[in-house]
Amino acid sequence: MAVPKLRWYVKAQLSVLLLPAGLCLFGEAVQRRTLQALGQPHGPWFWYGTLSLVAIVAAVGLMVESGLLRGYPGQQQGRR
Repeated sequence: MAVPKLRWYVKAQLSVLLLPAGLCLFGEAVQRRTLQALGQPHGPWFWYGTLSLVAIVAAVGLMVESGLLRGYPGQQQGRR
């Protein structure tokens, strides 16, 4: 019984960490793209954007899979 709760906890924490990381990467990609449009030195904005998309989608997928929106496993059993 402890293993499913540990898996839930790991998935929930990983999703909570991946979402802001993906949003930060997205902001960096936007900033680099803007600098490129202004003609200033820039970096690889495309890869930052791609990694941000991967991180955000993975975080949302883990949130849905772990049931993070429903709460800790086993709390819903008493309510009907």
